[in-house]
Amino acid sequence: MKSNQWMSLLGLANRARKIISGEELTVKEIRNGNAKLVLLSQDASANTMKKITDKCKSYEVPYKLVEDRYQLGQAIGKEARVVVAILDNGFAKKMVTLLD
Repeated sequence: MKSNQWMSLLGLANRARKIISGEELTVKEIRNGNAKLVLLSQDASANTMKKITDKCKSYEVPYKLVEDRYQLGQAIGKEARVVVAILDNGFAKKMVTLLD
C-alpha cells in the first residue's frame, strides 16, 4: 500500500471539503446516497466495524480498510479518526486505485 499517496489524496479531498469523518456523519451520508467511498480503520471496534460494513453493503457503497486510526486522522490533519467517507466520485475512484 502506497501510504504517502493515499494520505496526500485524502488531505487534498479534505481541503476541497469532499470528505466527512466520524461514525454518525458517515452513516448519515451513506443513507443520503452522498458517500462514494468509505475508509475504515482496521483498529475500529467490532461494533463500529459491523455497523459501517453492513450499512455500506446494504446501500452498495464500496469501502476500504486502512491500517490504523492515527494514519486516517493524520491524513486529514486531525486526531485519530476511525471512519471517513469520501463524497466525490473523482477522489473516490483515485483512492480505490491507490489502495488496491
